[in-house]
Amino acid sequence: MRLLHLFILLLLLTGFQSPDENDEVTIIIETEDSSSLLAEQIESRIPRLEIVAQYDTIFNGLAVKGTAQELEKLARMDMVVNQYPVVKYKSLQQEMGTFSTQVIRDQYNPSYTGKGVKVGVIDTGVDYSHPDLQKNYKGGFDTVDFDNDPMETRGEGSTMHGSHVAGVIAADGKMKGIAPDAELYAYRALGPGGIGSSVQVIAALEEAVKERMDVINLSLGNDVNGPDWPTTHAVNRAVELGVTVIVAAGNSGPDTWTVGSPATSSKAITVGASALPSKAPVFGIPGEDRQIPVQVLLGSEPWELSRKYPLLDAGRGEEDLNHASGKIVLFERGEIPFQEKAFKAYQAGAAGVVIYNNEPGLFQGSLENLSIPIPVAAVSKKDGEWLIQQGVQQNQWLETTEISLDHRMAPFSSRGPVTNTWELKPDVVAPGVNILSTVPGGYAALQGTSMAAPHVAGLASLLKEAYPDWSPQQIKRAMMSSADILEKDKLPYSPTEQGTGFIDIEESFNPTLLIEPGSLAFGRIDQPLVNKKAELKLTNPTNESQTVHLEVPVRENGSRWDLPTTVQLEPNETKEVEVGLHLTKSFLKAGVHQGFIKLRNQDHDFHVPYLYMIGTSDYEKVSGLELSSKWAEARRYTYRFHLTDSVDKITVDLYRAGTMLSHGKLFELEDPKPGMVQGEFKVNTNHLEGAYIAVFTLEYEDQKESYPFPVTFTSS
Repeated sequence: MRLLHLFILLLLLTGFQSPDENDEVTIIIETEDSSSLLAEQIESRIPRLEIVAQYDTIFNGLAVKGTAQELEKLARMDMVVNQYPVVKYKSLQQEMGTFSTQVIRDQYNPSYTGKGVKVGVIDTGVDYSHPDLQKNYKGGFDTVDFDNDPMETRGEGSTMHGSHVAGVIAADGKMKGIAPDAELYAYRALGPGGIGSSVQVIAALEEAVKERMDVINLSLGNDVNGPDWPTTHAVNRAVELGVTVIVAAGNSGPDTWTVGSPATSSKAITVGASALPSKAPVFGIPGEDRQIPVQVLLGSEPWELSRKYPLLDAGRGEEDLNHASGKIVLFERGEIPFQEKAFKAYQAGAAGVVIYNNEPGLFQGSLENLSIPIPVAAVSKKDGEWLIQQGVQQNQWLETTEISLDHRMAPFSSRGPVTNTWELKPDVVAPGVNILSTVPGGYAALQGTSMAAPHVAGLASLLKEAYPDWSPQQIKRAMMSSADILEKDKLPYSPTEQGTGFIDIEESFNPTLLIEPGSLAFGRIDQPLVNKKAELKLTNPTNESQTVHLEVPVRENGSRWDLPTTVQLEPNETKEVEVGLHLTKSFLKAGVHQGFIKLRNQDHDFHVPYLYMIGTSDYEKVSGLELSSKWAEARRYTYRFHLTDSVDKITVDLYRAGTMLSHGKLFELEDPKPGMVQGEFKVNTNHLEGAYIAVFTLEYEDQKESYPFPVTFTSS
């Protein structure tokens, strides 16, 4: 593969960009034939184009750079079957602070350490000079700068994410990773600020597969809940070629249908995040029944304030602070940096700072090495507004208490299932809250499914050392068969939250029963009466015979299960068990139905998640909108989006953002088919410069649904 030069990002998922004819941009082109032959044709027929990257292992195609006018000529080449704009990916992280890897290591006898196993970390790079990573770092590649130096970004836009992930997998120094003797290879696909592109991610996968990694960790993703995105296909292909690929589920929970590509890969091991038992500070207002988790910013002092403090609403911090002495200053995120807000409050005599988000959800943040001797915490927009209403406006004081937390799912962890395939995701969960690990210059605690995934990558490394001949499918089977169900209030979290449960390292080495597949997806039910069948393959890997007992799931009105009550397995014997599910649609409510089939032998309980869907559910039927101008004609635009269901008609209307004044129809589709929908339309952008909302209206079965997408037009 040739990697010749740093290429640029072309298109954000949420907007247009219209390059001039002489502007150079990069696109990915796909071919069903040899990518080398296509490269030769381009070099001979369109010599002004620069081939940035060539893919021939998990994806046939090229990344090509050139002017819009030259790139337009590619569409006339017979070998070109598709063109992709470059999509941004981002590392999935949130910050907090505590420690985890030693807790996990203490749960098993570390007779295996990952020795001789090659692990590729596709991320922001790795600080290979860190004393805990030096020993195990063996090399890698940088698909951002196209060289052999995958160091973390330094200076403006500096990163730490990849080093943190690498430490969880294989740190060997003051900190011990899950597999402290594994060989670390870094593939820098995410550049300054933790941002990268589909070109860079696929190129990194290509390099890692060619260099024969045993395990690859991908703690990155986007928000497309569908199986058809190019990176998802690339991950599936990597697994088919013998690599165990671990992917973070994403941080868009607790809503369902939030797992994004490439975590939607059916062949990868998708990992959600849980929190280990701990004690944690929470905010409250006296007399109010609400507790808000305290999330300190990276670089902050720990939140150890124990008495009650008055609150001061300081807006976004642009004005001078008055009367802040001895108070907790409440800021809204935005306008000025976190450290400037915190320093203002400290100078004004504040006891602490709370910054609330200016958009839904939590956020990540740091004080950027500025030492401030008061604690600085972050809360969500919803929680911040509640503190203003119940604290500031009611003249109530803020109190901090400590609570004991059980082993639980992290609320930010993305949930399944996956649209179109209706598969269950995640597959397993691992620690992802308050994970202390290596970063440039020392150690830091972060949280996110990005931190959960490397725990599983470390376990995969241990299993590969113990069983060198195991395939990725066998490693995945051992993990899912041995996982432990997580419960809340004595009831299990749902399969779409936890998959088969929390990884059990010790049990995965010596499972007493292996179950394949790890979960059962019966699909979507549209007929009045349906009989579904699935096969469970049960393997007894021990030297003793065993009896496996199966329990019928809790019966819903309108459903009936057929499965044997017992299965006898001789030593090392495998048997296929038929599971029948009979459904009467009229008796069942619409939406997702899920649960567990329980199995039991003389040693353990096992749980096989299942899922089926009656009719439809609350997933987004349109996602992943990409819009870009045609390379040689600024008024012509291409579109690409993911459609989950067949509909009769799609109409896309344009409205001015803010005023919502109509600017007409962009395009209309009759009977579009599910999957990736592509096409083009004409628009006069000279009169449309600025921010707009593209509203998709879907019509089907006498119903209408609308989905808004922010877009931006730039005049040519």
